[in-house]
Amino acid sequence: MTRAVVIGATGQIGRVAVGALAGDGWEVTALSRGGDRDAGWPRDVRVVRADREDDAALSAAVGEGCDVLVDMVAYGEAQARQLLSLAGRVGSAVVISSLSVYEDDRGRNFDTQTEPDGFPEYPVPLTEAQRTIRPGDASYSTGKAALERELLAAGDRLPVTLLRAGAIHGPYCRTPRELYFVKRNLDGRRRHVLAYGGESRFHPASVHNIAELVRLAAPRPGTRVLNAVDPDAPTVAEIAAAIDAVMGVEVEHVLVDGPPPADGVGDTPWSVPAPVVCDMRAAQDQLGYRPVVRYADRLPETVAFIEERLAGRDWREAYPKMYEAYGDLFDYAPENAWTATARQG
Repeated sequence: MTRAVVIGATGQIGRVAVGALAGDGWEVTALSRGGDRDAGWPRDVRVVRADREDDAALSAAVGEGCDVLVDMVAYGEAQARQLLSLAGRVGSAVVISSLSVYEDDRGRNFDTQTEPDGFPEYPVPLTEAQRTIRPGDASYSTGKAALERELLAAGDRLPVTLLRAGAIHGPYCRTPRELYFVKRNLDGRRRHVLAYGGESRFHPASVHNIAELVRLAAPRPGTRVLNAVDPDAPTVAEIAAAIDAVMGVEVEHVLVDGPPPADGVGDTPWSVPAPVVCDMRAAQDQLGYRPVVRYADRLPETVAFIEERLAGRDWREAYPKMYEAYGDLFDYAPENAWTATARQG
């Protein structure tokens, strides 16, 4: 039996990854700030309460050593160096990164998307060879790039697999994009206005597929960067229709050519003017990866989790990070006004 330590074990990816590793025969130590135990984990999973910012606590969790250290929440240069300080006691690492580190050949990236003509136009499909944003501490994207740079530069000391995740979906997500359509349906909105003709594609990534990549990478030490997304990249219109079907409602889709016609109208968390669709051949070639689920397979559990979390609560209380990221998604006044004007025209 080999030993794995998972940081961020009770997060959306960690819960599934711990189960996948334990099911593969790993002796797993699950580290989280709350020290909670997921009901689906085997009893022999060791649970440790610790904050990953606490170097001593993390070091104690690793103990005399582990074969693989899996980090779900690493971010920035400092946390990269924290992981590297354990190199003598860790065989290899698997670390979650993000697609947001990519930039296009004109230097446009997710940080520039709010600027005029600022949204990146990536190749389709997007491979790991695409250039990345300059590392730094200015944003989430630059912080993830800094994390990657430090870890990759020290690959001879600590072999690391970096998984660049897409639009993550599944239970326990703090910023579920699916919330947009779930709450609209719960609010009785029977019309979805979708910018860019409803054709926007922002590649989703199931926690189950990411956990499968973690499971495959754990016993295969190496320094590599891999995309981590689902086998399919549905359009926003297809996602809306799938959620409507799960919830058993019929909704009219109003497709608008081009960008949102007004603030707060037609702009969903997936709405992008150019597709973000990734290539997964590197993971297939290097790890023998095959996806374990498709987007629609796990949508019912995602919707059910969101509905349960919203029950009797203001959505901003239930999902404060979503409010921070996207603002008031459910102020329907602008959409009502635009719809009334469009009908008159």
